Amino acid sequence: MLLLSFQLLAVLFPGGDSEDAFQGPTSFRVIQISSFANSTWAHSQGSGWLDDLQIHGWDSDSGTATLLKPWSKGNISDEEFAELEEIIRVYFYRFTQDIQGSATKFQLKFPIETQVTAGCELRSGGSIVSFFRGALGGLDFLSAEKDTCVPAPEGGSRAQHICKLIMQYPAVINIVRKLLFDTCPRYLLGVLDAGKAELQRQVKPEAWLSSGPSPGPGRLLLVCHVSGFYPKPVWVRWMRGEQEQPGTRHSDLLPNADWTWYLRTTLDVAAGEAAGLSCRVKHSSLEGQDIILHWGHSISTASIILAIIVPSLILLLCVALWYKRRWSFQNNP
Repeated sequence: MLLLSFQLLAVLFPGGDSEDAFQGPTSFRVIQISSFANSTWAHSQGSGWLDDLQIHGWDSDSGTATLLKPWSKGNISDEEFAELEEIIRVYFYRFTQDIQGSATKFQLKFPIETQVTAGCELRSGGSIVSFFRGALGGLDFLSAEKDTCVPAPEGGSRAQHICKLIMQYPAVINIVRKLLFDTCPRYLLGVLDAGKAELQRQVKPEAWLSSGPSPGPGRLLLVCHVSGFYPKPVWVRWMRGEQEQPGTRHSDLLPNADWTWYLRTTLDVAAGEAAGLSCRVKHSSLEGQDIILHWGHSISTASIILAIIVPSLILLLCVALWYKRRWSFQNNP
């Protein structure tokens, strides 16, 4: 497994010392969100993610996993995958029963919201670190470290009590240990290999400039849009020559429907200082050929209007001349 780790690292971490090198997905995690309206109604959602890319869903009605990518199973066999589905089905059932049946005992008041995330992460040195964290109402509640349940300070005495209760079930601890420290690392390496054609694809970004709402009298908000790029890491800055401009602000990276990404980068400047500024975009797909857009060199609104109106006027003039000549010909046989 360590040999496979280093082989994958050589592919997924080209130019490892470069801050902007493509790193690709490095972690797999499952997320559970369960809502309890009262002691008789509950709903749970489950999903599986490679970093920010969802590759699994969970159908709570049928109790089966949905595969969102052709390679979502990695190198897990059909038999083992079916066993994992059964473990998850039983887990969801028991979790729901335990919360609803023990709410009063643990002084939990409905409605109750719980969140659980568990998985493993491939580190740059080749090691794989597993994790398990649980939250109650959005606040940390407990986590797992090796074979120990660790209550979070935010969980108070309830978290301490539940951790003590969990530690009384060694069979459950053994199952969790196997999933976190055996199945997850093996699956992560397998799915990275199975999906490498898509995960390592390079899609070049498109970039354009616009102005945003005026920040105030005599000021401009310069906006640089970068969209359609993959993988996710991207470097976008407002520049004057080779000097990065302080005050550059980035939006969150937002996903497009085709699994690519979008970023919006803005700069608030005095109107008289906009000349000479440019937006620079670096991305692994560009292979060192950065995109540089100069403010004021793009087509202005007036130019766009002229480009539309002038040909239209010429066309109308030609039509008018044609009708005039035809009318003259008809009236002068």
